[in-house]
Amino acid sequence: MNHKTTTNQTKMHRKTPPRQSHPPLTEASSTTAPAHKILIAFLLNLGFSIFEFIGGIFTNSVAITSDAIHDLGDAASIGIAYFLERYSKKSPDHKYTYGYVRYSIIGSLLTTLILLFGSALVIYTAVNRILNPAPVNYNGMIILAFFGVAINFAAAYYTHDGKSLNQKSVNLHMLEDVLGWVVVLIGAIVMHFTDITIIDPLLSIGVAIFIFANALGNFKSILDLFLEKTPHGISIERLREHLLSIKGVQDVHHIHVWSLDGYNNCATMHVVCVNPSPNLKASIREELQEYGISHVTIELETPDEHCDAIACHAIASQPTHPHH
Repeated sequence: MNHKTTTNQTKMHRKTPPRQSHPPLTEASSTTAPAHKILIAFLLNLGFSIFEFIGGIFTNSVAITSDAIHDLGDAASIGIAYFLERYSKKSPDHKYTYGYVRYSIIGSLLTTLILLFGSALVIYTAVNRILNPAPVNYNGMIILAFFGVAINFAAAYYTHDGKSLNQKSVNLHMLEDVLGWVVVLIGAIVMHFTDITIIDPLLSIGVAIFIFANALGNFKSILDLFLEKTPHGISIERLREHLLSIKGVQDVHHIHVWSLDGYNNCATMHVVCVNPSPNLKASIREELQEYGISHVTIELETPDEHCDAIACHAIASQPTHPHH
């Protein structure tokens, strides 16, 4: 085992990540964007989707009609996301020892997939309109667009400060709707003066591509969570260096860091020390909190202790004494 001796200088003259305030796992409900904001977004989205669908038929605008169909799917996914967000606030128990926070990620996955599918549908519909142009009611589009920008901006404002991936996915929905209606408004005004109807589907394609790209990035973040990838912004090498600078720590290995929901981070590690003490553990936990790690399991080892887990290989082993 490769042991390293530390000096009396503990945490001086080194750069550390900015301290983050993360709640313990049992207090996940303290995030800054509570679930009721998602409920408000759901009600606004559902009500306007119905109004929008009728307006799309009246104006014969592919941008409005396709957005109305998309918004109905949004409303359904946001409604489900609301219930999953509330369910994720339950405290840990014997069945879910880490709590229910990943139910929020299921909501994020659902809304993200609908975003991807909806964006592809809008592109398909818009391309079809380019190939088969039809007249549109510009004045009706302008009136609907003003309502669309106002209502969806309100929903986006209510959800803009979300911390979890679920809340961020809902906010991405709202941002998409705001941009979509801004595009409809600009397109309707331009078409009113130029009579160039192809502007309507072209602008729709532009917004759909923008949202698709953002949703794809969100989908990757969700996969990273389920694959238990090291959270973004945390370097295991730098984390180990900072832990080794703590007085009394001779070596740190078998470090694993992951996130439950993109907000609550956890870690396990083996720490080699000569004199284990509560103060040493407290110093380690304080250092880890600077990395946004609120839940940590520390296994203390002595310098003469042999550890078979230094290589950190995830090897499935058979139990030596099976229970009956």
